[in-house]
Formats: sequence, structure tokens, C-alpha cells
Amino acid sequence: MVELNVTEISPARLYDLRRRVLREANPDANVADLRDEEGESLHVAGLLEDRVVSSASYYLTPSPDHERAAAYQMRYVATDFDAQSRGFGRRVLAFAEDELRRRGAEIVWANARDRALRFYRREGWFVVEGTEHLSAETQLPHTRIFKDLR
Repeated sequence: MVELNVTEISPARLYDLRRRVLREANPDANVADLRDEEGESLHVAGLLEDRVVSSASYYLTPSPDHERAAAYQMRYVATDFDAQSRGFGRRVLAFAEDELRRRGAEIVWANARDRALRFYRREGWFVVEGTEHLSAETQLPHTRIFKDLR
């Protein structure tokens, strides 16, 4: 059995997974963030051999709910369809949280898809009540969430 290797990675290596899992494989969908190449950004992948099967990206961005805390925004959390429910996403997030703590981050926040809220709650994230909205990019229901890394 191949072991999952969790590591930092270049953002361009994540675009295919982002497109397939998060944008319904739409070839015209934008899967890049203007902040992808910023030095403070963090991109983490779970690799099976050389295949990216899980990912998350983090951008140094103030939290709307914790204005005085050093914060990163999490985006583009994805696990390939045939790799879901195997703990890969959990491992990618744990690796990233350790690295963000090392960088001095206190809060991680995100606009999470509502269908994933149960997963995030199990991983220690909290829902910001009253922040439910439709994503402009996907037209799917989202809610703002955060995790305290202190």
C-alpha cells in the first residue's frame, strides 16, 4: 500500500485537483488565486506517489472576526473523489496548521461549503453564526468558519 506524503508544494501543481473537485471539471473555471505566488502563502498537498490527491492553500489575510489576531485564510480544500474518506484531508490540514503555528499564525479562517461543515467541526473548527452566504464563484452555500491555533 502506498503511503500518503504530505508536503508543501507549488500552487500550479494544485490547479488540476482544484478544477476537477471544486469547479466540476469546468475548463474555463478560474482555479488560481492572485495571492498564490506571494511569499507568505502556503500550499500543502497529500501525494500518493507523485499524484496530488488532497490539498489546501493558505493566504496571510486578516480574519473578519478576529481583527487583532495574526490570521491566514484557507481556500481550495479538496480531496480527489477516489481518495475521499481515507483521512487524507485531515492529514493535510494538520500539517498546514503545524506550519502556520510555526509562522506565528493565531487564527485560520475560511468560507466553507456548507456540506463540509460537519468535517470541519470534527477537526476543531467553529462556525461564525450569521455568515451564511452563496459563493460568488460556485453559487453553493457557504458559511464562515475559524480555528484558533493558539
